[in-house]
Amino acid sequence: MPPTRFERLFDAFTTVTAGRHQAAVVRIGFGLAWLGYLLREWPERRVLYGDRSPWSPELADTLLSATHAFTVLTWSDGRLWFETVYHLAIAAAVLMVLGWRTRASAVLFAVTVLSLQNRNVLVGDGGDNVVHLMALYLLLVRCGRVWSLDARRRARRPAAGPTGEVRAVADALATMLHNCGMLIIAVQVVLIYSTAGWYKVQGSRWQDGTALHYPLHLDYFTPWPGLSALLGSSLLLTFALSYGTVILQVGFPFTLLNRRLKNVLLALMIAEHAGIAVLLGLPFFSLAMIAADAVFLPTAFLLQVGALRPDTLRGMLPRRPAGEPGNT
Repeated sequence: MPPTRFERLFDAFTTVTAGRHQAAVVRIGFGLAWLGYLLREWPERRVLYGDRSPWSPELADTLLSATHAFTVLTWSDGRLWFETVYHLAIAAAVLMVLGWRTRASAVLFAVTVLSLQNRNVLVGDGGDNVVHLMALYLLLVRCGRVWSLDARRRARRPAAGPTGEVRAVADALATMLHNCGMLIIAVQVVLIYSTAGWYKVQGSRWQDGTALHYPLHLDYFTPWPGLSALLGSSLLLTFALSYGTVILQVGFPFTLLNRRLKNVLLALMIAEHAGIAVLLGLPFFSLAMIAADAVFLPTAFLLQVGALRPDTLRGMLPRRPAGEPGNT
């Protein structure tokens, strides 16, 4: 008797690691976002999270007792403990990008992300909330199956023989957790865009364009004053960008049933976040959102990107005519 559809789905759910390449991009993206943020704030780390922070340990303890949030920084007020945690956070981010011992690295990554962010909740630009959530979700995901040092190490090992029943059950549980984790990440991204889009629909600032107009005229959000002034001076462009953002965010969840339309909107949203990074000076927020969007990237596209080796890239570059400098 052939297996039923439910049996086939359950077998795939327990044996097939779905979205391996998407999980790898999410891992690398959030590792880079957190690493870049920590390195940028390294000179001011003690003011933001350490012993010089205006948000004193007493204030942090009061808030933590009310929210039941987790941080290891309150275990000691000493500078040595803070410096240890901060630099462990940098090391964890590097390990996540490289994909070395990703199970253990993901635990260290989550602990350090939560510890620093919960030490001072007033620091952040919106992307920190996404990093916070994804650090927890990555604990469930087999994010080192491809494009990692773990995958390279496994490829060099000889083929393993038959595994025992306990190992098989543990592998099936890990696969199920991975698939659940990938589903949770996808749902989280959909919720982010849905709530953001419908919230914008209800407010007048996005309807009249002032939500975009004001940031383009604030010094804090204008790393390129000339470009910001050029865009902010055009009412038509401000109107188009404002309504385009709302349409993209509200419409994206409804495009998931159509692969081609979903890919088009996904490309537009990635371009939008890249524009936010340049125009508003929020690179790590944008990188975090792009990394989250990667869960919906087509596998075929990621495989094509992964196949681009240095020799392939050299073949794509134009050749210099013979006799020009540099052509020896």
